[in-house]
Amino acid sequence: MSSPTAFPTAPPPATADAPVRVAAVDAALAPAVRALRVAAEQSPFVGDTGANLDQALADPASEAMAILAGERVVGFYRLDFAAAAIAGRVFAEPSVGLRSYLIDRDAQGRGYGRAAIAACCDDLRRRHPQRRLLALTVNLRNAAAIAAYRKAGFADTGELYLGGDAGPQHLMLLRLQPEAAPSSPDSASDAP
Repeated sequence: MSSPTAFPTAPPPATADAPVRVAAVDAALAPAVRALRVAAEQSPFVGDTGANLDQALADPASEAMAILAGERVVGFYRLDFAAAAIAGRVFAEPSVGLRSYLIDRDAQGRGYGRAAIAACCDDLRRRHPQRRLLALTVNLRNAAAIAAYRKAGFADTGELYLGGDAGPQHLMLLRLQPEAAPSSPDSASDAP
């Protein structure tokens, strides 16, 4: 498995036809999030958006997030702050899990997905600066999503998670913050 230091940071956002931003789902955004749909072939990998939203809102260790292009809701994701939320394991650095990520079927192919990952990373750096890694799992059969996550800056760790409902999944990571410099043994003796 590659070292997390090898994982790139998020690239600049793709060009979308409206500015892309992310916002916590509130009562005003929830109906538009519930109306999001994906193509039939994507459904086994994403699940029901309404159920995913309800789970995120009910979980104190999660944040339900809307993806907006201008003022229009075009996507959704869930941030999961539980220690072993992704792949059932704890990472060596503070991490956050990205789950239930989707762009509405009518908004796909416009650069919103990549722009939203960049906006998500910016949001995490601002609101949760102690988190150093963004982690997700993606089904081995979901080639389009794997390619999209790679374009957005995620690196495949080479590790497989076998607990997914739809089958084995790649574990992918994206570095949010630079890796902390290791302290040298001499630095402690140099202190006054």
